[in-house]
Amino acid sequence: MAEVLKVFTCLLIILFQKRGNVRDFVALLFDSIVVQYWDTLKLAVPSLIYTLQNNLQYVAISNLPAATFQVTYQLKILTTALFSVLMLRKSLSRVQWISLLLLFAGVAIVQVEQDGSKQKEATVSSDNQNYAKGLVAVVVSCLSSGFAGVYFEKILKGSSASVWLRNIQLGIFGTLLGLLGLWWNDGEAIAQKGFLFGYTSMVWCVIFNQAFGGLLVAVVVKYADNILKGFATSFSIIVSTVMSIYLFGFHVDLLFTLGAGLVIGAVYMYSLPKAAAPSSSARSSLSSSNHSSRAGDSETDEFLPKTSEKEKGS
Repeated sequence: MAEVLKVFTCLLIILFQKRGNVRDFVALLFDSIVVQYWDTLKLAVPSLIYTLQNNLQYVAISNLPAATFQVTYQLKILTTALFSVLMLRKSLSRVQWISLLLLFAGVAIVQVEQDGSKQKEATVSSDNQNYAKGLVAVVVSCLSSGFAGVYFEKILKGSSASVWLRNIQLGIFGTLLGLLGLWWNDGEAIAQKGFLFGYTSMVWCVIFNQAFGGLLVAVVVKYADNILKGFATSFSIIVSTVMSIYLFGFHVDLLFTLGAGLVIGAVYMYSLPKAAAPSSSARSSLSSSNHSSRAGDSETDEFLPKTSEKEKGS
């Protein structure tokens, strides 16, 4: 359902960009999805991975405290950076490499703290959370998120299609894969009780959050910058921790605070812009300016009165 809402929203945005011209709108969709079918098929790979990632997120959040999940899920920054270096040949600054080390250290401290708190608890919780299962799910989700994000970026840079059109192509495959998984797992229940059975108000809130969360991130990156996105991520960790304390009785100790602080600092450090090195064009302009200044001096010398040899000798 989240993929359907995402596709519908992107369709409205493209229609708005075409100023309501339905003919141009349909022609664009037909040419981009049907005629250029090979480009559309390329999106099947990240769509499959994103579908897997979304389901793994539900498994992880069902077996981990919300604050722990939010901190651990920031490992996707590390996996995305590594896949960017390997697949896109990107270069990271020294500050970014240090921030990745701090990020890994912060997540590791949080996991050690959670493992120690689990050993201290003598009673079994009523929600029957499986911490190991949730941890494996969030790690695999971070790996899939990093690979799919870099693969999607590589496709975007290799074509002139807009982000909204690519999201439609992703949503088509995501909807088909989601319907296939839905029929495989709950086909009989849906046939008996209907497709929308169990869709409570809370479920609809989760669906809208999943559908518009990714589009909102794209808008933030387009109209703001990565620093603001880093602040938003850090703020989300703080909000998740505070809400977990009040809603689920989550206990925050010194180790968790230290680990979460390292993660927040690492996210901010990684989003800082690189130090601008003097480019070749700047160096060439500097050399050309020096050359022109020397040429100007030589031209000026032509208008100066020339001294004779006698005057020089006297």
